[in-house]
Amino acid sequence: MSINNSTEHSDRSYGLHEDEVELLHHLIDVDGVRLHYVEAGSGAPILLIPGWPESWYAWRDVIPKLVRAGRRVIAIDPRGMGDSAHPVHGFDPGVVAAEIHRFAELLGLIKGTGLDVAGHDVGAWIAYAYAADWPADVKSLTLLDAALPGISPLATGEIPSDEVNKRTWHFAFNRIPDLPEILVRGHEREYLIWLFSQKAARPWVFTPEVVDEYVRTYTQPGGTRTAFAYYRESFSRDALDANKARANQMLEMPVMTIGGQSGVASGLFNTMNGIARNVRGHVLEDCGHFIMEECPDEVARHLAAFISDVKDS
Repeated sequence: MSINNSTEHSDRSYGLHEDEVELLHHLIDVDGVRLHYVEAGSGAPILLIPGWPESWYAWRDVIPKLVRAGRRVIAIDPRGMGDSAHPVHGFDPGVVAAEIHRFAELLGLIKGTGLDVAGHDVGAWIAYAYAADWPADVKSLTLLDAALPGISPLATGEIPSDEVNKRTWHFAFNRIPDLPEILVRGHEREYLIWLFSQKAARPWVFTPEVVDEYVRTYTQPGGTRTAFAYYRESFSRDALDANKARANQMLEMPVMTIGGQSGVASGLFNTMNGIARNVRGHVLEDCGHFIMEECPDEVARHLAAFISDVKDS
């Protein structure tokens, strides 16, 4: 194991105010794959996993609130995201979950009663696979605005409405070989701005500064390729079958779902209610898919209350 402080980005460059918490950037080698993560606070650990097309930065406004609630917060860039390495293969949720397990082992996060885990979008795919495959690691699981491949119902056999198509078209597009990279190359900023504006109920939170950060990481060598690879590998027949097999075993740890009213709403709660024994759910009003950025206060409040209840139970 090796851990290095990353000094290429200061806290101020991420828009943090002077009265907010200090973020420490680290790089760690996990069995030959370099992973970047951000850490803040002290206390019992909670692991935050972002989704597509973002990075740890999606949690930036939630992290200080969890730190003030007395938690040690670790926000990771899984392989292929943010400032982590961009390997050629290995974007099946089960593969990434095993890497997260190894990461948690190396950092000593799973000693004692286990680790609180929260994931959004593709990060929720990873978090679910992690909880299902390594249940002893996970004390509580929070999934935010996602549809789980092979498990969540998706409309088939019908042409979707304009509203549904606007929210879900990328599931098919991202899986097409080569074409997405060809079309997006050189237009990454425009592509991301369009995604944020269409899938957010509060698009104004995606200021030029925020977009700059996502464009920076998305345009790294391999950035778009690995983003699309998550969809290509997660929707392969083997990966879908693996997720369906996971769903045959009920999750025993407490689970919370949070959906945006203009995102999946209660859909994720309905899905998890069938594959976990202890589920609570919330739908955030006037909120879209990017709920940590659109509604950070509500997300942090629900997360802090949930993990406190789990600790006290």
